[in-house]
Amino acid sequence: MVYTLAASTLTVAAPLGCDSSPAQGAEPARRSSDVLVTGTDEEMLVLEVTKANRIVVRLPRVEVGQGVTTAVAMMIAEELDARLADVDIPLADARTKGNQYTGGSSSVRSLYGPARTLAATARARLITAAARLWHLPARSLHTKDTKVFAPDGRSATYGFLSSYAAAMRRTAVSAKPKPASRHRVIGRPTTRIDARDIVTGKAQYAGDLAVAGARPTVVARPPTLGGKVVSLDDREARAMPGVHAVVSIAGGVAVVAESFHHAFKARDALKITWAPGPLVALSDAAIRRRLRAAVPRLGTPPSGSTQVEGEFEFAFVSHAPMEVLTAVADVRATRAEIWFSSQTPMDARDSIASAVGLPASKVKVHVLRGGGSFGRRLDSDAALEAALISKAAGRPVKLMWSRADDIRHGRMRPASHHRIRASHARGRVVAFAHSMASVSEAYEGEGAVNRASFASAAGPLPSDSGLYNFGRLSGDYGSVELAIPLGAWRSVDSGTMRTAEEILVDEVAASLGRDPVAFRRTTLRSKAVRAVLDKAAAAGHWGRALPAGHAQGVAVHEEYGSCVACLAEIDATDPKNPRVTRVVMAADVGTAVNPRGLEAQLMGTTVDGISTILTAGLHIDRGAVRESSYADFRYARQRNAPLRFEAHIMPSRAEPGGAGELGVPAAAGAVANAYARATGTKPRRFPLDF
Repeated sequence: MVYTLAASTLTVAAPLGCDSSPAQGAEPARRSSDVLVTGTDEEMLVLEVTKANRIVVRLPRVEVGQGVTTAVAMMIAEELDARLADVDIPLADARTKGNQYTGGSSSVRSLYGPARTLAATARARLITAAARLWHLPARSLHTKDTKVFAPDGRSATYGFLSSYAAAMRRTAVSAKPKPASRHRVIGRPTTRIDARDIVTGKAQYAGDLAVAGARPTVVARPPTLGGKVVSLDDREARAMPGVHAVVSIAGGVAVVAESFHHAFKARDALKITWAPGPLVALSDAAIRRRLRAAVPRLGTPPSGSTQVEGEFEFAFVSHAPMEVLTAVADVRATRAEIWFSSQTPMDARDSIASAVGLPASKVKVHVLRGGGSFGRRLDSDAALEAALISKAAGRPVKLMWSRADDIRHGRMRPASHHRIRASHARGRVVAFAHSMASVSEAYEGEGAVNRASFASAAGPLPSDSGLYNFGRLSGDYGSVELAIPLGAWRSVDSGTMRTAEEILVDEVAASLGRDPVAFRRTTLRSKAVRAVLDKAAAAGHWGRALPAGHAQGVAVHEEYGSCVACLAEIDATDPKNPRVTRVVMAADVGTAVNPRGLEAQLMGTTVDGISTILTAGLHIDRGAVRESSYADFRYARQRNAPLRFEAHIMPSRAEPGGAGELGVPAAAGAVANAYARATGTKPRRFPLDF
C-alpha cells in the first residue's frame, strides 16, 4: 500500500489493499506532510477529500461529451456514500506512465473496478478515523451524504476527518466495494454533473482559455491535400492592424494576430502560390475503382449451395465534432506547455517534445474537455502544429482550425469496398465470406498497394466472434495507400463491415423466404443478442402494418463485451429524401452505470447511422475534399432525426461492457434495411445520395 499524508487532504491511490484487523491506539494523529500517492494499477487514480468536504479524483481520461466524468463520479459517490454534488472529477494532465487512453469504448470498463476500490478504501479509512476519535466500535458507525454518523447522532464530515484518516495504515472495517444489490447510485438514471456548466457557458474548452500572451492564430492551407507553398508574399498581411507574426509551417502559413477577426483577414490577404498535392489527378471514381480492384477474391463456395452476394461502397466521412480543433501552446527554449483536448495525451506529449526538440520531461500537456470527438482527438495534429508555430513565432499562441480546415485537411474515416457472399443449402447458411479493401494512409517511399489477412491488418471479421451460426467463415483484406489523412472514426471498422453484413443477412432471409427477425433468431449464437433483438422487435412492434413507401428495418451488433439491436422505421415515399421516423434500441452492456448516459450514447449512434447511410460523406475532387462545412457535409440535423426514439436497457449485474461506439453498426444496418424494404431496392453505395 502506498499512501499520502497531507494536512488538508486525504489522498488514496488505487489499488489499495485493506487489512481489516482492529486499529491500534485510541487517538489518531493528524498528518501534515505532502507525500505523492501512486498505486500499482495502471489507472493510478488519486482520491482527495478536502477540508471543504469536496471529493476530488483527477481522471486519466478526457471528457468529450460521452459523460465519463459523470459515470466515474457515480462510482466514487456510490462507494463513499457521498452526495454526487460533493464529487469533483477534473481531468488529469498528461502523466509519465499508466493508462490515459480514451477510446475503444473502454473507459467505464477499465475504471469500474479501480474507482470503486479507491472509494471503498477511502470510506473504510474515514470510518476508522471517526471510530478512534469517538472511542466507538467502527462497525457501529455508518456513512451517508459525505459524513460519518455515530449511533448517538454525532456526525463528522469527511473533510473534518480527512487529515486523521490519512494516517490510517489499517482499517477497522472492510474496504471491499459493495455488492450490486446494495447500489443506490450506480444504475440510477442521472443527469450529467456538468450539464449546467455546459448550457450556461461555464464549462471551459480550449478556445475559452486566457493564457498570458497567447494570441489567436489561424493557418492558410493549400487547396489540395498535401499541397506545398511555392512562393509567399506576406507584406500586405504583415502590415495589417493587429498582426503579430506570419510563420511558414509544413501545413501552410500561420498568422498570429490580436484577435481571430484580425487573423482571418490577414490570412486572406496572404499571396501564396501552391504546388498541387500528390492526389491532384485523383477523384472519387478512380478511388472507387482502385478499392474494388484491391478486394481479395472470395474463393470457391461450397458445392451445391445457393449464393447471396453483395458489393458495398462506403465513402470517406469526417468526424466534424461541434467544437473545432483548438490548442494553446507556449513553447520556450527550455520548456513547453500545451492546453488542448486529447484522447492520447501521453503520446501527444512525446510527439510534441520530439517536434520542438525538447525532452518529454520538459513538455507539460494539460488535458481539457472537448466539444465532441468521435475519434478525432485520438490524433493531436492541431496541438503539434500549435507548438511548432509557437516555437517559430517566439510567443504563446491559441491556434484554431476552422471548420473548413478540419473537413478539408483533417483526418477522416477511410473509404472502403466490401464483397460478401453467403452460401446456403437446405435452408441454412453453410459458408460466409467477407473480403474488403479500404484506403490506408500512404507515406512517401511506400508501395501503392499492400495486402494482408484480417488478422494482421484489420483484425478478425466481426462475424468471426460467432455472432451468427453461418458455417465456414472466411475473409481477407486489401488496401489502397493514398496520401490522405485518416483516423479512427466512431466504431472504426465495424461501422462499415458489420453494416454491410447486416444488409446481406436481410437478403439471405429474403432468399430463404424467411422474416428478417425470425431468421436472425434461429441463427444467432448468443442468448444475450437474441434477447436484445426480441426486446427491440417487441417494443417496436415489428411487422406492424405501415403505409406504402414506409418500412421497418432491423440489425444487431455485438462488441466491447456488449450487444445491441436496433429497429428503424423509415418514410421513403420520396426515395431521394427519406426520413427515419422512429428508432427503437435495446442494449445489454452489463452493469449500466448511468442508464441516462447510455441512452444518450445510443441516441448519438442512431444519428451517426442515419447520417452515414443517407446523406453524409466526403467527396475527393482532383486531390481536394469538396465539402467544407455542415452546409455541404450533410450530417443529420434536427429535421432528420427520428420523431420517436426509445432505448431499452437490459437489466444485468455483470461487469460493465463498452457502449460509446456499440450502436453505430446496428443503427446504420437497420436504416439501410428499412430503406431497402420501403423502396424494393438493394442499396449498395453509402451514403445513398453520394
